[in-house]
Amino acid sequence: MLIKRIGYYLVGLSIGCIGVYFFWQKKQATFDYGMDARTLKTIRIKERLFSNNAKNSMLQHNIDTLKISTILYTGDVDFGKSKPRQKPCAEYFITGKKDLKNVSLYVKRCDSTATIEKVIVD
Repeated sequence: MLIKRIGYYLVGLSIGCIGVYFFWQKKQATFDYGMDARTLKTIRIKERLFSNNAKNSMLQHNIDTLKISTILYTGDVDFGKSKPRQKPCAEYFITGKKDLKNVSLYVKRCDSTATIEKVIVD
């Protein structure tokens, strides 16, 4: 009797988990709770601008805005090299991962804009 109840419970739990998984995937919900994830998300949702220095570096190293967006989704924020409490605009140093690990961004995040100040290629 107890084993039968546990079996029903596990079947229901499995169906429920699968349903929730597909429901959340359709909504494209994100769970940005880590410091890196929150910082990158606040930069991504703002209007993105590029300094002349960043534009020149992007042209020189053949880096397009898709690569910049990829770094802003999957990159690591180096808080040791950043100035998150600087007023009026916080400054962040972000490095890419995998294929873009040699590309770093220096981003200035203000109230309504995020300016890519530097694109550094090692």
